[in-house]
Amino acid sequence: MKVKIIIDSTANITDNVRSKCVVVPLSVHFGAEEFIDGVTISNDKFYEKLKNCKELPTTSQPTPQAFMDVFNRETADGSALVVLTISSKLSGTYQSANIAAAEFDNVFIVDTKSVAIGAGILAEMAVKLAEDGISAQEIAAVLKRERENIRLVALLDTLEYLKKGGRISKAVALAGGLLSIKPVLCLEDGEIRMLGKARGSKQGNNLLVEEIEKYGGVDFSKPLLLGYSGNDDSLLKTYIDDSENLWKGNVSDLSISTIGSVVGTHVGPGAIAVAFFKNA
Repeated sequence: MKVKIIIDSTANITDNVRSKCVVVPLSVHFGAEEFIDGVTISNDKFYEKLKNCKELPTTSQPTPQAFMDVFNRETADGSALVVLTISSKLSGTYQSANIAAAEFDNVFIVDTKSVAIGAGILAEMAVKLAEDGISAQEIAAVLKRERENIRLVALLDTLEYLKKGGRISKAVALAGGLLSIKPVLCLEDGEIRMLGKARGSKQGNNLLVEEIEKYGGVDFSKPLLLGYSGNDDSLLKTYIDDSENLWKGNVSDLSISTIGSVVGTHVGPGAIAVAFFKNA
């Protein structure tokens, strides 16, 4: 039985992986204007609008019907589906997918417990497993084990967007906002946690490297992805140069993805991130 991989639009992946997935989009609202993530608004256009808007945009999850429409269409040829969603602690997308899946016996839902490039590397793994002929049920089981080994570490320019979006407490935002500090965050069990604070990007890059080493390093046999928010990748390029010792001799090329509009609403421009599977 053919297996198809379904993701929501918050999962950031390379174009090659995206071409092998079906995407269920979330929405972004600038006032009364609604845009479909990745469909009616590009990442470039989103960050231009974000830079010029007076009020923070809002986001909304797909409805159960949106998922059901996709499930009906993609199972019509007898395919089974593996569906990966943003962390259930950050969005109701997982719940919507589960409601829709109740009507199907060949649709398997996986809470990635991550977001953006963290969900992206799990999706890349799912695509590889499907290409290897693994069944949908087995793929879902593997992903639920492997998601525990994913580490997503990010350096943000500010915590202001996460605070306004209600994704972190005001106390955490205040701690990160003092003295122009650059916050370093991670996702732990599907929730955002502050790892440290740095004065400036250089120190922040060093802290990112330190955190990766604390996790025991990178399992280079599995997907690895870097990401950035905004329309300028210069901060990410600097980070790659600063952390050369992590990658040198382990990978020939580093895969990079732009962080999309829904996640970009909450992290703002100027963020850089790395997602990897830690060494077991």
